Amino acid sequence: MSPAGPVTPERLTAGVEVLRSWGLDVVVGEHAADRHPRLGYLAGADADRAADLAAAWCDPEVAAVFCARGGYGSLRTLERLDLDAMATADPKILAGSSDITALHGVIGARCDVVTLFSPMVATEAFLEHAADREHLRATLFTPDDTTVLRGPAPEAIVGGTARGPVAGGNLSLLVSGLGAPLTPPLPDGAIALVEDVGEAPYRVDHFLTHLLRAGWFDRVAGVALGSWHECGTPDEVREVVADRLAPLGVPVLWELGFGHGPFQLTVPLGVPATLDTDAGTLTLDGPALA
Repeated sequence: MSPAGPVTPERLTAGVEVLRSWGLDVVVGEHAADRHPRLGYLAGADADRAADLAAAWCDPEVAAVFCARGGYGSLRTLERLDLDAMATADPKILAGSSDITALHGVIGARCDVVTLFSPMVATEAFLEHAADREHLRATLFTPDDTTVLRGPAPEAIVGGTARGPVAGGNLSLLVSGLGAPLTPPLPDGAIALVEDVGEAPYRVDHFLTHLLRAGWFDRVAGVALGSWHECGTPDEVREVVADRLAPLGVPVLWELGFGHGPFQLTVPLGVPATLDTDAGTLTLDGPALA
């Protein structure tokens, strides 16, 4: 599916071939390769993108919905989804990240399913980084092997351990959901995931400050930060997030290893887990897709 931005046809074809090499029977959404006739940043009309997603979710023959890429546009589909029908359909896996954050929050809560914040099939991370691709495959097929998540260079901003359900995603999309219908609040005692791409340090500050003022972080048990690709130097961004989040007094981990850039772990959302910032790990209570 392409619920957000338009895909490069060659990348979509290549991604589909990878999924087929895993033994999956892949069906490409009717409008997955569309481009909006006037708004070129959208993969076709809002109604078509929403219809593709809802039809796949309600199809008893479909076991998983993979998003082709992020970009922008998922927010525009939410009110067009038949969420009542989707909630009564057989459970599905939703896999995607970035702009797909908007769908994770709504579909995960409404359909009571675990979703995967993961690389997307028509993106560089999936096609060109074997480790990222393999971690998604292992999460799907051998979930016992992916219960401990650790990035290449984690660091404790605030030390300690915390346990709770994993939630969150892309920072700017989390801000966009504040006060909007359908978007559920962060679960009490959550391990909040936060990452972004292409946002200057002052904008990261702005988004975090807005979430803080709105009370979004009030009941978190811990925070796991992902990548900040093209958001300034790592030191600049680390200084911002430490300034904004350390006063929460909960464990905060720098660079768990998810989001954008060349290292993208697949992180299940909606599962209980333990964050150990001193060890640099997020450990799921059990296999996410048992």
